[in-house]
Amino acid sequence: MEFARSAGLKAHATSVASAPNRFLAGRTAWITGGATGIGRACARALATAGADVAIGSLPPSASLGEASYSTRPSEPEMLQAKTEIEGQAVRCFLRPFDLRSDASVQAFHEAAVAALGPVHILVNAAGVCAQELMNEARDETWATVLDINLTGAFRTIRRCLPAMIAGGWGRIVNIGSTAAEVGFARHAAYCASKHGLLGLARCVALEGAAAGVTCNTINPGTVATGLTRIGSSFRVKQGGQGRDVEENLRLIAEGYPQKRLIEAEEIAAMALFLCREEARGLTGEAITISGGALW
Repeated sequence: MEFARSAGLKAHATSVASAPNRFLAGRTAWITGGATGIGRACARALATAGADVAIGSLPPSASLGEASYSTRPSEPEMLQAKTEIEGQAVRCFLRPFDLRSDASVQAFHEAAVAALGPVHILVNAAGVCAQELMNEARDETWATVLDINLTGAFRTIRRCLPAMIAGGWGRIVNIGSTAAEVGFARHAAYCASKHGLLGLARCVALEGAAAGVTCNTINPGTVATGLTRIGSSFRVKQGGQGRDVEENLRLIAEGYPQKRLIEAEEIAAMALFLCREEARGLTGEAITISGGALW
């Protein structure tokens, strides 16, 4: 009975791996922030297409300072994300790491490559936010937001790009924000980091173009994630719209032309499309998914 069950599972995995939509079979993807929000949705989407996936998020014990915030998954949440990925008949490497530490990024990359092979697809989805007026802004806040959102992507790209160029194929997708194109009060550090991420992507796109490596930035508007809920709690405390988080989110949605927040799966669908061969002409682009909103 156990043998028959095992054989059945193997047959299922083989049929899944050979399905027409498994166009990423044999590829390895690294998604930073891959256990929550947009990163988790991207990890699931790439796994569905057959990619082996390495995910990592900031350890819960890591301090972001007084004003910066992000969603940091617990160990059970990270294990659940791993289970979701492996449910697509692919391999998953899981390990917490800190984008602010070059040594931590290096250790993650080395371990992921040892477990899954060279990285063909890099999705920089990890991010941190802060809301401070310029005359109240702290050096610590500025450093934290820039180090994770911008320098963190620099650290991951620097490690993955050489193998992509050598292999003649690669996809780098940075999760930016509408904040990469506009400014917003109380978000100087965040906007600066996302503007910088867009500039970084355009330079990487030119360096990788001749070798079949693309680099694009997806700029979401307000996405229905845990990070957005944390941001709403800050806005309410600062006297922003709404009496509580739910009302704040409702008012934000009502202000959007489509009267709704963007879903993480919509961003993941675009990231997946950018990995297709049909998207090889798209590089150095800033692709906005905001339901028509500017912010």
